[in-house]
Amino acid sequence: QVQLVESGGGLVQPGGSLRLTCAASGFMFDTVRMYWVRQSPTKGFEWVSGISPSGIQSVYTDSVKGRFAASRDNEKDILYLQMNNVKPEDTAVYYCAMTLTDYGWFYGQHLDDYEYFGQGTQVTVSS
Repeated sequence: QVQLVESGGGLVQPGGSLRLTCAASGFMFDTVRMYWVRQSPTKGFEWVSGISPSGIQSVYTDSVKGRFAASRDNEKDILYLQMNNVKPEDTAVYYCAMTLTDYGWFYGQHLDDYEYFGQGTQVTVSS
């Protein structure tokens, strides 16, 4: 049974940092691309980042480039999102997501586009 469990969200001041974690189980973690996506009432759904199975390649939406970094520990089956210099517009529920089907880089624009996603973790950026 595939499970994705996010953690690490919380309240952070603008300019601060936060690291999100996604613990994965029930599938061969080191064989699939993993994604971070976010959803907020104000901005709706936004694809944030993707990382290759090996972790060597990663891609980001323009609004987070240079501030966020995705990484993964394939020994522990954990996905990370390091968020630096956060801004109020980063406020959202963050989800890790994936598809077992290999589409190459996948830029699904709705949470339901992904075959699997976690319960989400709330990130609030506010002073």
